[in-house]
Amino acid sequence: MSDDSQRPIVIKRVKKGGGGHHGGAWKIAYADFVTAMMAFFLLMWLLGSTTKGDLKGIAEYFKTPLKVALEGGSGSGESSSIIPGGGKDLIHTSGQNIRTDAEMKKHRINLNDAKAALEKQDAERLKALKATLEKAIDSNPELKKFKDQLLIDITSEGLRIQIVDSKKRPMFDLGSTILKSYTKTILDEIGRTLNEVPNKISLSGHTDATPYSGGGKNYSNWELSADRANAARRELVRGGMNDSKMLRIVGLSSAVPLDKENHYDPINRRISIIVMNKRTEDAITSDESVSSVNDKSKVTTQTVTPKAAPVKK
Repeated sequence: MSDDSQRPIVIKRVKKGGGGHHGGAWKIAYADFVTAMMAFFLLMWLLGSTTKGDLKGIAEYFKTPLKVALEGGSGSGESSSIIPGGGKDLIHTSGQNIRTDAEMKKHRINLNDAKAALEKQDAERLKALKATLEKAIDSNPELKKFKDQLLIDITSEGLRIQIVDSKKRPMFDLGSTILKSYTKTILDEIGRTLNEVPNKISLSGHTDATPYSGGGKNYSNWELSADRANAARRELVRGGMNDSKMLRIVGLSSAVPLDKENHYDPINRRISIIVMNKRTEDAITSDESVSSVNDKSKVTTQTVTPKAAPVKK
């Protein structure tokens, strides 16, 4: 009887059938690749169809996401959709889209219409203020006496109120910045009325062509006109006008006479108060020349050559 422990051990390996040469794992890898490529081309399409302003906003978001989230802007997702048009179809006008020339022209027209509407509203407000001032002068016995010294008109810069000298009733003491009592009354009444409109104020002082005597080289009509304008500002504020309304104070000496035929006429000695319209105010605050607002509003500095300078009065 043979010993079973001496028999050789035979191991049989059975090969099982699979899904081809490499199995099915390649299908998963290929699906991931196609998905990634699809996402990549979708990203490229979105970047190509987004406006430069929106791209800048997106870049700003990734630079400082907290700032954009707090302050808003193009990068904070202010549109309703990231697809051009952002509406039910691709030509919808809402959302982020690339504006055509026609759309940009329409946008500019809308802005111009809005600007014209604001200017019209501003002009109506100044006309109403003019009517209010004229009514206040007629109804106030104290002011009515000086009606011939108050000139109110509408200019390209806004509503202009001029208080002029007369031979019998000057606004200031002789060669000084001290206001007469009736001038204070006029300025007090005007100061309270100016608060009825939000417009800013420009104030300028003028003299006649008579040279300032006693001042020498250190003081002239230029300094006198500027100091008188500032004295008028202080009285306007004291009378009730909000000090924050004042935007500009200038002294023009005799450069812009009211009576161009007679530069020595007392009417040239005056204080001009301009309730500025929005266009003039914007020109000043944006550091532009006021004369560029309207060609008609250009002020040309005139050199006055006195023929025979009389004594300063």
